[in-house]
This record gives sequence, C-alpha cells and structure tokens, in this order.
Amino acid sequence: MNTRENGPDQEPVIRDNRKIDPETGQARETGQSRETDQGPAEKPVTPPPPPAAGGGDIAAQLAERTFDLQRLQAEYANYRKRVERDRVVVKEQAVAGALTELLPVLDDIGRARDHGELTGGFAKVSESLETALGKLGLTSYGAKGDLFDPTVHEALMHSYSSEVTEPTCVEILQLGYRIGERVVRPARVAVAEPADPEPPAEVPDPADN
Repeated sequence: MNTRENGPDQEPVIRDNRKIDPETGQARETGQSRETDQGPAEKPVTPPPPPAAGGGDIAAQLAERTFDLQRLQAEYANYRKRVERDRVVVKEQAVAGALTELLPVLDDIGRARDHGELTGGFAKVSESLETALGKLGLTSYGAKGDLFDPTVHEALMHSYSSEVTEPTCVEILQLGYRIGERVVRPARVAVAEPADPEPPAEVPDPADN
C-alpha cells in the first residue's frame, strides 16, 4: 500500500509499505519502506570494462615473432649452404678416388709416348682417355725448371748446382696431378739447390817475405 505525506505546498513523498519488493521479489524487513520521488528510480551505472592490453605488448610480441622468423630463415639458408658444400666435397672425393686408380695407366701412357711407342689405335684410345679425364677436372703438372714447392712437389733426389739461384726442379721423375686446386698426387722430382760459392784464394802478404 502506498501513502502520500506532506502538505499541498510541498513536494509529495510516496512511501511504499509493501512487504514484497516488486523489483527483487524478496520479503522486506519489518518497518522497512522505500521512498521515491515522482520520477523513475535510477539504475546503477555499470563500470566500464578494463582497457585491453597496451599496444606496447602487442608490438613486443610482433617483434619477437619477427625475430624468430628471421632466425629460422637464416638457419635454413645456412643449412642449404652446408648441404651444398658437403655435396660438392663428396662429389670431389668420389671423383678423386676413381681417378687415382687410373693414374698408373696415365703413367704407362706417358712412358710409351716418351719412347715413341704410342702409335696407331692405341694412340687414339689414350687421347680419348686423357680428354675424358680432363673433362672431369684432372690436370697434370710438373716441368723441368719449375721452382721447388714442397706443397706440390715431392723431392726424391737432391743435389747442388751453380746453374740455379734457388731450389729448382731439374728432373721430373713422375708427373703430379690435380683436380681443380686439390692435389691428387704430388709431382716427384729431383731438386737442385744453389752451390755454395768457393772462398776467394788467399793472397800472400808481402810483409811475410
């Protein structure tokens, strides 16, 4: 039951004496009343939701993911280079192993050529073999007069000579072979070094006479 209080010159005050709250449906305590003005009851203001994570966190996560992606790309590029390098090395080793077995044949061909025995069909076969091996990268080296280089020459004989000014290959006993820059077999040579100059003859001192 609603009652109205105050006089005609004052704003009316409406007192709600109902035992059941019409909004909540719950029983009111004894003596509890609800005063309202003529306007509708105000609803509580719902607080705004907390703001989303700051833009700085998103930027940091994006930078981290970008760095991870770049690192993976660099690792993959290095992996490809390593695989390609290993593939080339394995190929060179396989070719070198096969060609090394043919070096004695090339030595026999060279000796036959030096003795004038490389004629007829055998000469054509040897030329074809040498051409095929050359296409695989095999090249010979070693010539009389080359400066001695212990990294590519193997000295089997040693002597002194006044005709040289530094260690020189004066005889090629066996040709050396390379595949690219890799030495398959060093050239076996005879080396001559400069002879020590003879000391000048002593001139007698006239004072000794």
